Amino acid sequence: MGEEMSRKPYVREVPKHTWFFRHPRYMRYMAREITCIFIGAYTLLLVKGLGALAAGQAAYESFLQGLQGTGSVAFHVATLVLAIYHTVTWFNVTPKALPVQIGEEFVPNGVIAGAHYAGWAVISAAVLLAAGVF
Repeated sequence: MGEEMSRKPYVREVPKHTWFFRHPRYMRYMAREITCIFIGAYTLLLVKGLGALAAGQAAYESFLQGLQGTGSVAFHVATLVLAIYHTVTWFNVTPKALPVQIGEEFVPNGVIAGAHYAGWAVISAAVLLAAGVF
């Protein structure tokens, strides 16, 4: 009789909280995912602002006064930077996640990412126009 094979398969140990430190690609992935915390917090801030607006002029003015502090400005700048990082990294990975095929050929990655950047620019310009910046 030969040796009996083990029925217990090999399971590679993966650290629960530090696995993404093993490769730069994993670090970029986790950095992009962590940006959602700031985006979520900013969304909650906007909801709080809407609640203050609905509560009346005094409540809304108090809310606006609270936004003028150094911490609030720092939070807004950090959130803007992280939102831009998230957008850029997502647009750059979009051709891999959403390849477009026309006939037998695939649309080049630069065209797909470029279309996203162009859409971003058009929408940003429209928002700035609506806000009265131009």
